[in-house]
Amino acid sequence: MKKIGILHGKERSFPEAFVNRVNSKNVEGILAEPVKIDKALQGQPSGYALIIDRISQDVPFYRTWLKNAALTGTAVVNNPFWWSADDKYFNNCLMTKIGVHVPQTAILPSNAMPDDTSGDSFSNLAYPLDWDGIFAKIGFPAYMKPFAGGGWKNVYRLNNKEEFYEKHNETGQLVMLLQEEIVFEEYYRCYGIGGKYVRIMSYEPRNPHHLRYQADFAPSAEKIQQMTDIVLKINDYLGYDFNTVELAYRNGVPYAIDFCNPAPDADINSVGQENFDWVVETAANFAIERTLANQEGMDNLTWGKYVKQSANKQSLI
Repeated sequence: MKKIGILHGKERSFPEAFVNRVNSKNVEGILAEPVKIDKALQGQPSGYALIIDRISQDVPFYRTWLKNAALTGTAVVNNPFWWSADDKYFNNCLMTKIGVHVPQTAILPSNAMPDDTSGDSFSNLAYPLDWDGIFAKIGFPAYMKPFAGGGWKNVYRLNNKEEFYEKHNETGQLVMLLQEEIVFEEYYRCYGIGGKYVRIMSYEPRNPHHLRYQADFAPSAEKIQQMTDIVLKINDYLGYDFNTVELAYRNGVPYAIDFCNPAPDADINSVGQENFDWVVETAANFAIERTLANQEGMDNLTWGKYVKQSANKQSLI
């Protein structure tokens, strides 16, 4: 029996529906269940052929447990090694090398010094930074947000440099991004699953959270294909099996705004019934495909093209 596990926190609608959908397909030799951990011993298999990870970004114990699971043959979705190394700034940098449009973005040192550091720890950092040069490149209005993490936490829309200084003083030890605002005509949030399945959803990030999927953008067939190609390309380079990519169209040009969402929102109350049904069905089919292909005791992780090309010392371009 090959087991599929889902590791999750307080969310319920997607994990429960996912488990039920996999089991309802009655695939011989496949069983899905919520992951159960009663001990964690080095080098010991997890007991699961595949695990869908929905919570390790918030629980370090789970992240390192998943790395051992991967080492002993579990296909972990998403790859916990890459997820640990990834961040939004690097993602933007990578996009500039593979031909995907992204907003102008700068990374900022934390406003407060990290614990156990002093001024001497920053002898390589100019002080003050070339703020005028940064502002000239990014422009205002702009968004400031953490370089890692999600959930619209600590996100600021800034109209001028005075607002920037005021809000940056509130960010403590967070490392922030300052990013060009893309004033868009159309906006989409796109699920990408398994490197081949894409769901394009109209999305309005300026609405309250519970109303963001209640948008009525109507993309042409050409735009649908264009967005599908971008989503597949981004996830192929990053190596994410389950991710969402947000795309904003400005003057007909698609910009990737946020595409580091390896535990994307899949709650029925926010994404709506049709999107929920799609993500449950598609995730279940993908999980079964990957589980049947699992090679016991081998590396069953997905590694992105960036990592694979870097290992082979090949150019990205």
